Amino acid sequence: MRKQILPTTHGPSRRDFIKASSLLVAGRAVPGGLTVARAAHAYGSDEIRIGLIGCGGRGTGAAQQALNTVQQSDIAPNGPVKLVAMADVFPDKVQSAYRSIRSQHGELVDVPPGRQFSGLDAYRKVLECDLDLVILATPPGFRPLHFEASVGAGKHVFMEKPVATDPPGVRRLLAANEEAKRRNLLVAVGLQRHHEKKYRETIQRLWDGAIGDIVCLRVYWNGGGVWVRPRQEGQAELEYQLRNWYYFNWIGGDHIVEQHIHNLDVGNWLMKDHPVECNGMGGRQVRTGKEYGEIYDHHCCEFTYANGVRMFSQCRHIRGCWNAVAEHAHGTKGSADISGAKIYSAGGELIWSGKGGGGGHQEEHYDLFAALRKGEIYTEAECGAHSTMTAILGRLATYSGKVVKWDEALHSHVALADFDSLKSCQDEAPVKPHPDGGYVTEELYEIAAPGTTKVI
Repeated sequence: MRKQILPTTHGPSRRDFIKASSLLVAGRAVPGGLTVARAAHAYGSDEIRIGLIGCGGRGTGAAQQALNTVQQSDIAPNGPVKLVAMADVFPDKVQSAYRSIRSQHGELVDVPPGRQFSGLDAYRKVLECDLDLVILATPPGFRPLHFEASVGAGKHVFMEKPVATDPPGVRRLLAANEEAKRRNLLVAVGLQRHHEKKYRETIQRLWDGAIGDIVCLRVYWNGGGVWVRPRQEGQAELEYQLRNWYYFNWIGGDHIVEQHIHNLDVGNWLMKDHPVECNGMGGRQVRTGKEYGEIYDHHCCEFTYANGVRMFSQCRHIRGCWNAVAEHAHGTKGSADISGAKIYSAGGELIWSGKGGGGGHQEEHYDLFAALRKGEIYTEAECGAHSTMTAILGRLATYSGKVVKWDEALHSHVALADFDSLKSCQDEAPVKPHPDGGYVTEELYEIAAPGTTKVI
C-alpha cells in the first residue's frame, strides 16, 4: 500500500502569510514567508504520482517541470515522480500534451487510454485516480471549482495563476484553502517570481531599506498580444469560447488578470499587503474585431495601499508600441528595477546588481517537491487569491471608470458564470453573441463602457 501524508496542524493565517519574510525548506528558499506544517509522513524516496487537469501549453509545461525534478539531486531532494492521469475538455489537447510530455520523459509517463479523460467533467475522473498531487492548468475561470474538488479529494495541488476571474470565485477558493489547511495539503500557485533568486534578493534588500521608505511603484505588462483561434464551421458557441478563452472574461478575466497579475503580485509582495482601492482607465483601441471577444486591449491603473503608497500599472496588447514586462520601486533614498535586480542611489548611480536569471517556472517545482519529500506543507493560495483579486480590482476600475474599494469589490456577488452548471460543450455559453456577431454581457451592455457599465 502506498504511503499518504496525513493531516496534522494547518498553515498560516492571512497576515502571517503576507507579512513574514522567507523560510528555508529542504535547503531551498520557500518564498513569501510561508508557515510550514510538519506532515506525519515525508515522501522521501517514495514515488509521487501526479495528475494533470488542463492540457494546454502551460499545463504541458508544468507537467514537464514536475517530472524534471527527478534529476535535480544536487539542489533539492529528488526521487521518483510519475504522471499517471490527464484531463482536458478537448481530447485533441490531451493527445497533444501526452505526446509532448512522453517525448521528453518516456518512462515517467504512465497514462494509458483508460486514464486519459476529456469533457467538462474530466477533472473529476482524474481526481478519482490513485495520485498524490494534481496540477490545475485549465483556463482560470474553472480554478475555484477544480481546486475545491481537489481539496475534497485529498490531493496536494499546484495551480496556475490567476486563481479566479471574479470576486465570488476568489472567495470560493479562499474557503477551499481553509479546508486544505485542515487537511494539511500543500498548495502551490504559479506566481513563479517568488521562486527566482534575483527577485527574492532584490525584495529582501528593499525590505532592509536599500532605497529608504517606498514612495511609489511602477509595474508593466505591455506587449503585442497572444493567439486567436478562428471559429470553425458548425462549432458550438461554448466550444468556441472555451478554445478562445483568453478573450472572454468569465473564463479568462481579461489580460489584466491573466498576465498582468505577475507584476501586480510583485507590488503586493514588496508592500506585504494588497491595495485598498483602485481607479483606472482602459478600452479597445485596436483590437476591436469580433475575434477578440469582449476584453480590452489596454488598461492603466492607480492602486492605493493602506499606507498611502501608490502603484501605477500599465498593461497593453497593441503591436508596434513600447513594450515592457517589468516592476520598479521608488524610495526616499533611491530606486530599484526589481525585475532587473538593480538598485540605484537617489542620484541614479547603480549601487547593487543581483546575479542569477529567471527560471521560476522550474524553481517552483523544485521547491514544491523538496517540501513534499521532507513532509513540510505550505500554502501559496492566499498570495494567489490576493494578487488575483488585485488584478480583478483593476479590471473593475477600468471597466467602470470609478474608484473601486477592495472590500466592496471582494464581497461583490456579481459572478461571471455558473461553472458548476456547465456539463457539455453543447450547453448555453455564459456570454451570448450579439446579432452582429459581437458579444454582450448578461445585462445587455456592449463591451464594457466606463461611466455606464455596472461591475459590482
